[in-house]
Amino acid sequence: MKKNKLSPLAWQVTQEKGTEPPFSGEYDHFFESGKYHCICCDSLLFKSDHKFDSGCGWPAFYQAIEENTIEKEDTSHGMIRTEVLCKNCNAHLGHKFPDGPYGTRYCINSVAMEFKADTDSSEN
Repeated sequence: MKKNKLSPLAWQVTQEKGTEPPFSGEYDHFFESGKYHCICCDSLLFKSDHKFDSGCGWPAFYQAIEENTIEKEDTSHGMIRTEVLCKNCNAHLGHKFPDGPYGTRYCINSVAMEFKADTDSSEN
C-alpha cells in the first residue's frame, strides 16, 4: 500500500493500528443499503444489513464477511482484545467484542472502509 493513496488518518489506522476519534467517522451514523469494502484493497468486509447503532462511537456490525477478514489477539494498551484485519492486505480495521446483539460487535474505523451503495436490493 502506498502512503500517498490514503489520507494520513487512514494510513495511521490501517497500517499503524491506530484508531479514529470516537463519533468522528463518516459511517458511525450512516445506514444506507450497500457494502463496506477495505479502503486499501477493495475486499468486501461487511454488509449494511449487518450494521447496527451500538452507541460506541464507531460503525458497528454483528457479522463480518468471514472469508475476507481475520482475527488476532491484541494485547496492546493493557487489554486483551480481538483485532480485526483485512485477510487480503492485512489492513487493521478495528476490534471485535462479545457484546453485540447476536453476541458479537465488530467495532470498525470508518476510515478503514469505503461504502458502495447497492444498485439492486436483492444483492444484500
